[in-house]
Amino acid sequence: MKFEKISYDGLNARQKENYNFQKVSAVLADYGYTTLRLSDDWQGADFIAQDKDGTTFLKVQLKGRLTFAEKYRGKEIFVCFRDKADWYLFDHDSLLGVALEKTNIKNTESWTVGREYSFPTIPKELIDEILKYKIG
Repeated sequence: MKFEKISYDGLNARQKENYNFQKVSAVLADYGYTTLRLSDDWQGADFIAQDKDGTTFLKVQLKGRLTFAEKYRGKEIFVCFRDKADWYLFDHDSLLGVALEKTNIKNTESWTVGREYSFPTIPKELIDEILKYKIG
């Protein structure tokens, strides 16, 4: 059997989510985490990351880019996303507070009506903060 690398851009949305889950799982394994993919969002999570200590569990929502949503507030959700070759994993509520303070998302229709906002690229106002959450 001959394996050929795929083009990420050629994948559909579900395939991209599967691809990203596998990629971030490999990165997290380097830090002692095992991941468990959930077939349906559970308490807002796409997967659970368990630390090697056996007692630390992270509920993780996997996104294609930096995203915040009201529905994740108060649920102890971590958001994971990739920006180019870099992966980020952050506590949703902590970074949301910073984003609401330092960016204009609270004044956008996306946030005021839809209660969700995603950035196409990491905004300059959050670069210093988001670098704290870089993994891999």
